[in-house]
Amino acid sequence: MTDTDTITPATEGGRDQDFLAPAARLRGAGIGGIEELSDLQRSERLARMRDGSLGSIHSWELVTAVDGPGTRMTVFLNGCPLRCLYCHNPDTFLMKDGEPVEADELLRRMKRYRNVFRASKGGITLSGGEVLMQPAFAGRILAGAKSMGIHTCIDTSGYLGRNASDKMLENVDLVLLDVKSGDEETYKKVTGRELAPTIAFGDRLAAKGIEIWARFVLVPGLTDDPENVENVARIIERWGSSVSRVEVLPFHQMGTDKWDALKLEYKLRDALPPEPELVESTRAIFRSHGFTVH
Repeated sequence: MTDTDTITPATEGGRDQDFLAPAARLRGAGIGGIEELSDLQRSERLARMRDGSLGSIHSWELVTAVDGPGTRMTVFLNGCPLRCLYCHNPDTFLMKDGEPVEADELLRRMKRYRNVFRASKGGITLSGGEVLMQPAFAGRILAGAKSMGIHTCIDTSGYLGRNASDKMLENVDLVLLDVKSGDEETYKKVTGRELAPTIAFGDRLAAKGIEIWARFVLVPGLTDDPENVENVARIIERWGSSVSRVEVLPFHQMGTDKWDALKLEYKLRDALPPEPELVESTRAIFRSHGFTVH
């Protein structure tokens, strides 16, 4: 399996080696309370991941006012096509490193928290990794949550926006869309990929009137150039009233230990978090474009 292979329905084609599924627990991943399946035959795992009844999960947690409004159950899926230099979850890069979890089991867990979601005006957020690496599984979870009256959100780079079908998006209330840079060169340096798919996905969301919270990670010496920030703001402007807020997320070093544990080269080891003055001046640029900024 390559870094960019996704789990897609069998009707869209693909080879077995493109659908490498998680086999067993490799490390503590924080899926407490959710039954994992580690005794399935490989062929069955592949088939079930294609139809969305089985997913590869890193962890889940209950958070408040972090990954969307209210108290939320955030589920981190394994697999990502990007290799962001500042990623604080590099242990979600590979789909095979996750835990095999049934969609129905995850939905049963979500159902238990409906009253909490209702009282706090919260819901569920599918994050990663990259949620759109597993579109069939994500689509099943989103549809199931919506049928229970639960607010739904996905946190995505938009790079695999083509994997989000119109049917899936009908069950999405909010998208946390990460715009990692405003110019191609910096975007490529940060992620190893191209910027255009993110812009195209944002355009599609805006055309459908789906609410967007745009996110931008501020890294001194990498993404903090005012011209780059202006370019990000102009991209977000394309999406008009669909954008209800912009979040400027200061870089931190909280993922360093994970990179070391995985024996991956961490190129931002010497980078420092942005000073408060830089954070505020960056937020001011977005405010000058009329955005509500956090």
